[in-house]
Order: sequence, then C-alpha cells, then structure tokens
Amino acid sequence: MISYLQIENLTKSIGDRMLFRDVTFGIYEGDKIGLIAKNGAGKTTFLNVIAGKDDYDSGSVIFRNGIRVGYLEQQPPFDPDQTILDFATPERRHDDDFTGPDLARQMLYQFALTDMDRKMSTLSGGQLKKAALVKVLLSEPDFLILDEPTNHLDIEMIEWLENYLVRKRMTLLMVTHDRYFLDKVCDKIIEIDREEVFTYQGNYDYYLAKRQERMDNLSAELAKVKNLLRTELDWMRRQPQARGSKAKYRIDNFHQLEQKSHINLSEKNVNLAVSSSYIGSKIFEACDVSKKFSDEVVILKNWNYTFARYEKVGIVGDNGAGKSTFIKMLLGLVKPDSGYFDIGETVRFGYYSQEGMTDFDDRKKVIDAVREIAETVRINDKTTLTASQFLNHFLFTPADQQKYIHKLSGGERRRLYLATVLMRSPNFLILDEPTNDLDIMTLTILEDYLVNFKGCVIVISHDRFFLDRIVDHLFVFKGQGEVKDFPGDYSTYRHCLRQEEKEKREAASLSERNASTADKTANSTSATDAGKVTTSSGKTRTEKERRLSFKEKKEKEELEKILPLLEQEKSQLEIRMSSGEMSTEEIVAAGARMQEIIDEIDEKELRLLELLEIEG
Repeated sequence: MISYLQIENLTKSIGDRMLFRDVTFGIYEGDKIGLIAKNGAGKTTFLNVIAGKDDYDSGSVIFRNGIRVGYLEQQPPFDPDQTILDFATPERRHDDDFTGPDLARQMLYQFALTDMDRKMSTLSGGQLKKAALVKVLLSEPDFLILDEPTNHLDIEMIEWLENYLVRKRMTLLMVTHDRYFLDKVCDKIIEIDREEVFTYQGNYDYYLAKRQERMDNLSAELAKVKNLLRTELDWMRRQPQARGSKAKYRIDNFHQLEQKSHINLSEKNVNLAVSSSYIGSKIFEACDVSKKFSDEVVILKNWNYTFARYEKVGIVGDNGAGKSTFIKMLLGLVKPDSGYFDIGETVRFGYYSQEGMTDFDDRKKVIDAVREIAETVRINDKTTLTASQFLNHFLFTPADQQKYIHKLSGGERRRLYLATVLMRSPNFLILDEPTNDLDIMTLTILEDYLVNFKGCVIVISHDRFFLDRIVDHLFVFKGQGEVKDFPGDYSTYRHCLRQEEKEKREAASLSERNASTADKTANSTSATDAGKVTTSSGKTRTEKERRLSFKEKKEKEELEKILPLLEQEKSQLEIRMSSGEMSTEEIVAAGARMQEIIDEIDEKELRLLELLEIEG
C-alpha cells in the first residue's frame, strides 16, 4: 500500500476544551473514508488541520511528496469579482490543448449553474457550494477532502456525485451526514469519540455493527471498573490518614478507576421526549390554490388536497420548484394568487426553517435565549422541566448553556434551534431541510421522535435515508405547478422513476430506429424511380443495367452487418448519457464518440443505398 498521509500523535484543543488527543492513523492510496463524530467534537477542525488551514497543539501531519490535495470547505473561499466559469475552471498544467473551460462548462451545467458569467458575489450559499464542488472535482486531486458535500444539493445531484466518487480512482476523506452516501461511497469509517479515534475497515453498515460491539464491550468493561471501584473505595475509606508508601500504587489506581467510571455511554444524548398538544380531525384543506412568480416560475396551479390526521409527508423536487414557497403559503407567510388553505382550529404549527437559524441573537448565552421563550417546558402530564434541564436533554451541559451563541458550531446551533421549535409543543411540524449540519446520532434520535410523533409532519429534505424512515408518501414538485402525490417512501419512488425513464428511453430509441428505417425505404424507392425511364410500350427499365461485382456483394454484406451494430452502440450510448451516471471526462468522450457513430452511419447507409440501387 502506498501511504498518502500519516498522522502521528495529533492533539488539538480550543481554549480549555480538548477535541482530540494523541490521534495516530494512516490514509493510503485508494482509501475512501467517512469521518463521523457528534456535533462539536471537531470534525471540521480535524479536516482543517489536515488541509493546513488550522494549526494544532502537537503531533505531525505528513503527506506523501508530490500528491495533489483538493479540499471542499464548509464555507468555501472565493473572489467576489470572479465569474462562476473563471472560478471553476482548473489551472492549466500542460502545454497541450487546454480543455479546462469546456470541462468546467459541462460540469457547471450538470450542477444547474447555467448562468456562468454571473459574479461569485451574487451566488446563494447553495450555489457557492456547488461551484466550489465543481472547482475541486475538476482540479483532479490525488487526495480529495470534502466537508459536507451533499448539503444544498438536490437528490438527483447527490446520486450523481455518489456514482462519480464510486467510479473515480481517487483517495477520499469526507464528512457527511448522508448515510446512504456513506454506505455506497466509503470503504472505511473513522470515528472521533471522547477525544479518541476509532477506525472501522468497512462501509457505514459495517461500522454500525462493529461500533455496537465496541460499545457493548466498553459497557461490560465499565461495569467491571465500577465493581472494582466500590472495593477500592471501601479500602480507601478504611485507611488511616497517614498511609504508608506501599499503598501509593493502590491510591493511584483508585484515581484512575474513578476517572474511567465517569465515562457516559448513553447513546440517547439528545432526548426529544417532548409531547405534542392535542390535534383534532380537521387539519387543513387546500382549495384551488395557485401561485406563480412569472410565466416561467409556476409553483401551484389549482391545487386541491385534504390533509389527514397524523399524516407524514415528504416534499421533494428540483431546487427552485417551489417547495419552500408551498410551506410558507400553508403557514400564511406567503399569500396564494388565488384559492385558499382552510386550517383546523386545533392545529399548532412548529416551523423549522432555513432562515430561522439566523434569528438568534449571537450576543446572548444559550440558556438566556431559551428562557426568553419559556422558563419551563411541559414534557407530559407528569413532567415539567426547567429551561436548563430541557437543554440538558439536547446535549447542552451546564457549561455549554453558558456559552455565547456565536461560539456554537453549525451543528450545535441547529440543535439549539430544533430545541426551541419543539419546546413549544407543536402538533404539526413543518421542517425545511432539518438534516443539514446535524450529526448522525442526533439525526437518528430525531427520526425516532418523528416516527412516534402524535401529530402531523411535512418535511422537505434531500436526505434519502431520513425520508425513507419518516414519511408515508411524497409530494413531488415537478415544476410549472405540477405536484404529484406518490404513495410510498423515497426509495420506492426513485425505483419507479428509473423504470419509467428507462421505458421512455427504450421507446424513444425504438421510435427513432423505426423512423430511420422508413426514411431509408422512402429514399431507396425515390432513388430507384429516379433511375428509370419509360419505354414507348409503357414499361420501365434502368438507365444503366448491370449486376453487382463480387467485391460489391461482399461490401454490401459487410454494411448490412455493421449498420445494426452501430445503431445498437448509438442506442446504448444514448441510454448511458441520459442516466446521469457519467463523469465529466466520460461525457466529453461519449459526445465525441456519438458524433463519430452518427457520421459513420450516414456514410455507410448512403453507400448501402447506392449498392441496393445497382442490385435493383
């Protein structure tokens, strides 16, 4: 194995908070590694240290000489005056023909960044992340580091990137919360847990099984430690104050055992056991709701729907199809052009939005922000928690509660926002991209909460795993006001969609072949008629009557064999190019080959027609 990166005894702390200590491991050519940790454990800091963006306390980070490293940061840097195309185009490395701008155009188009002359300063956060992803992929690094690459991508783009990374022979280290993505792309998982690093040689599914084994073993070991601690504690209490030197090793051992016994193995660090308020049988009814921003941007067109009690719906569709606008209309934040929503009297909305993340006053402490909403939170008929106790359920320790909000990580900030939404005991949750920046542990517990939630849920998400666990059916926003109600989870929908697309491609290919055959027959008849004259008796004869030579017969036989093969290759290439599973280089090569095939078919068909004319 060729070593690409060796990390030895790496230690990093921020203030008095230790993130990781004495970390040692290697990354080798071809490794595809997912990095997993709880929010605030230092995932992004870890990547920044490896990429040379942050310093560290001690240890070493050594890359193999000469390897190219590409890094997609969570907040990518950019020149605001650059155009998207200039930003994404890779630097020229060789003296041969430079195809960088062409490759950049094709990749940007793939990522729906079609206005390539726009200034970088005008882009949204999602568009900036896409442009930065294009830039780093086109730089063709030997070692690629990605921090949350799937955030802001729609599902089709996530699947494209997934397939791209699987096929590419590159070394990869990434942080992502997308579990399907992790499972398909990665062959190794590294977890930061309690300042240590654990390595698992397998995909995400393998990691889950082996991690559970580790936790079970640690739990058994902890039980032994606590039993031994009780014995040692009894011994310590029975000793006189002036202990002899012979007992020093037992005293030291006691303190070590005491430290080990404080390890918290609970996986339910985020406890979302917040009750919902009662919800009646009438939820909402949409009556002929229409909304558009222009003739080109139509959100809904005479849409009608009656929402049922305890219904859980996922909303999917391309970026810009109107998903967020739809839920804002439901909440009364945006007015429809015509029609209306009739909301039930008992409905109590809880809205988790993208914009809500910015509503916090960064100058306030965590505990003060929560107390402004409520001093106490009702969990159920028997339990009421103080604001501080409630925050403890969301993994905010008393020390964390005294932090100023501006010092929270992105994931911690999202967790706090989620707490403020749920503490109001809503019975109809509307969640707009709740999975961005949440760690996998928190996501799992949020999913458990939503599955058992005694209310209604509408969720917009690009996280396929999350959708599959939560929703009963989907609203698919297809654009131009069309909304399809699909009865099933996302994976079932995607499977049906692929089958439908495959059948359409096959039908289109068959139709094209039939049309081509009809054109050939018509051209052949026309050419034959043009080569005939009418005799005085009314009969026809060819202007130049002759038979095919032996060589021409062989040529005709060859053409009749080759043309079906070329048509077959053309059809297969069309299907591949429409699949969205080809890399940029493959798309360029396929386009060139497609033109060669078309030219060759035209040339050979023309020659075959000439031979058929002679043959009569």
